[in-house]
Amino acid sequence: MTQYKIPVIPGDGIGPEIIAQGCKVIEAAGERFGFDVEWIEYPHGADHYLATGELISEDTLKELSNYSAIYLGSIGDPRVAPGVLEKGVLLAARFYFDQYVNLRPIKLLEGVWTPIKDKTPEDIDFTVVRENTEDFYIGIGGRAKKGVSKDVLEVSRSLYSAKFGLDIDTDSEEIGYQIGMISKEGTQRVIRYAFDLAEKRKKHVSSVDKANVLSDIYGFWREEFESVASEHPDVTTDFNFVDAITMWFVKNPEWFDVVVTPNMFGDIITDLGAMVQGGLGLAPGGNINPEGTSMFEPIHGSAPKYKGLNRVNPIATIWAGSMMIEQLGEKEAADAIVSAIETNILEAKVRTYDMGGSAGTSDVGDEIARIVLDK
Repeated sequence: MTQYKIPVIPGDGIGPEIIAQGCKVIEAAGERFGFDVEWIEYPHGADHYLATGELISEDTLKELSNYSAIYLGSIGDPRVAPGVLEKGVLLAARFYFDQYVNLRPIKLLEGVWTPIKDKTPEDIDFTVVRENTEDFYIGIGGRAKKGVSKDVLEVSRSLYSAKFGLDIDTDSEEIGYQIGMISKEGTQRVIRYAFDLAEKRKKHVSSVDKANVLSDIYGFWREEFESVASEHPDVTTDFNFVDAITMWFVKNPEWFDVVVTPNMFGDIITDLGAMVQGGLGLAPGGNINPEGTSMFEPIHGSAPKYKGLNRVNPIATIWAGSMMIEQLGEKEAADAIVSAIETNILEAKVRTYDMGGSAGTSDVGDEIARIVLDK
């Protein structure tokens, strides 16, 4: 029997409850398809930070790099200032492991209501590939008060390093600035990932940018997109400004197969995609390094007001778990989990409150695990 060791970071709020259901369903899939999982729990999140002052250390990250996949519940807690946990744990892991692809399936399952009138699961089935380590998320910027000042900003990645030396002269009382940057190497690799994925699907890639206004950074993105596209003559392509694609996601989602986008725009349009497919409770995500350590999570937050109530929908986390085991090579088991989720929704017997039911978080996990074993 194949044995997998998978680190788990349950995190904050509802994280421990939903991650427990994901583990339960994966164990059921392992029983059916002949693999076993040893879960290795890590405490990093709000409680750990408040008790120790540690977010996540380099030693811990180095230890986690020995594994192919990490399963994450949720990060965020009102006791900690906004952004501290997200940057110190989630973004720290993304950058350390160079998880340069944020992968988001936008798929309407049978039996799920969508706010888009007259659209069916045949119309809503595409994937967003978001660049995950560059753009305005490189985390460098600052403020300057009236007068003359200097700043040095640095970016260090496994692919490259960059340094910005700024001479600032302003007569404004105070300014704030943020540097957005994309690299040739970083742009090409995420676009190649998107084209490789499209080759396995419907052979169409849509690019997202705002090159009509931010021409230097996103004009560069378009050039690299066209360069990679030339390597895939059987894949059709189109360009979309980010404001327009939010309209097309709602009006004509059937147009899309694989959508590839810079980091900031991807952050925006994937939340819209989540609503198109039925809501955040049904939205999984993966932070992917195809050659290294990847991390899988629901895209919703930690919902601290529901902590310990056994009330929230665990489907996004269970679906993220299916993405994780597919990344590990267990595609048949991953497909069985998604099928079991869909069966659970169609039967409409065990649903949480957000889907019109009264079942608890653990009840849904139990039911999906049962369906995985019974099919």
